[in-house]
Amino acid sequence: MGTPQEELATGEHSTRNRVARSILDHGPSTVAELAGRLGLTQAAVRRHLDALVADDVVEAREQRVYGTRTRGRPAKVFALTDCGRDAFDQSYDKLAADALRWIAEREGGPEAVAAFARARIAAQARAYREAIEAAGPEERAEALARALSVDGYAATARSAPVGEQLCQHHCPVVHVAEQFPQLCEAETEIFAELLGTHVQRLATIAHGDGVCTTFIPKISKTDHQSHHASASTAGRNPA
Repeated sequence: MGTPQEELATGEHSTRNRVARSILDHGPSTVAELAGRLGLTQAAVRRHLDALVADDVVEAREQRVYGTRTRGRPAKVFALTDCGRDAFDQSYDKLAADALRWIAEREGGPEAVAAFARARIAAQARAYREAIEAAGPEERAEALARALSVDGYAATARSAPVGEQLCQHHCPVVHVAEQFPQLCEAETEIFAELLGTHVQRLATIAHGDGVCTTFIPKISKTDHQSHHASASTAGRNPA
């Protein structure tokens, strides 16, 4: 029998694979959410989750709540482990990390890595810019989410108080970003530039969160016309 990574990476559309893929695409999920998305009973979902937990593909954790916590016990959610993410992510993490470390040592330290990160995301952002410019002012975050999803970030946009949240449920370079936060910082900067407004990174997978979450404030007509935005730092909101 193959390893969990091999079983998930083969593309076999088993129910267990569908459960893991749903968590990848939508982020940490409750049993009820998974059952609703997949058309399964909650008992069936729990059975598959037990197997995935045993294989170290997913882990149970307390649901993270932003804002005022409701009364009662927090809901339990299931998130992919590093092992589970590796099953879907076939990138050359070690090679990339070694290359960035070489750049840092030979070409000028952290600033050299930051320059590389900005150049990398700027090249990716050409397609993102086209998608955003083709969308209306109220659809820009959704357009960016769709463009990011094409590059493997499984992104969604949703309404939030006085703005929107851009959620990236997968990060193809997460293991490299854990060592080189300049990748996250450059991404945050380019989001602000593309959307024409200050944005704030609330959480990142590289820092151990289940989802990369970026808050996008509602853009006024003046801000939209001026398009002179400053990027926030890529640090997490301590709240």
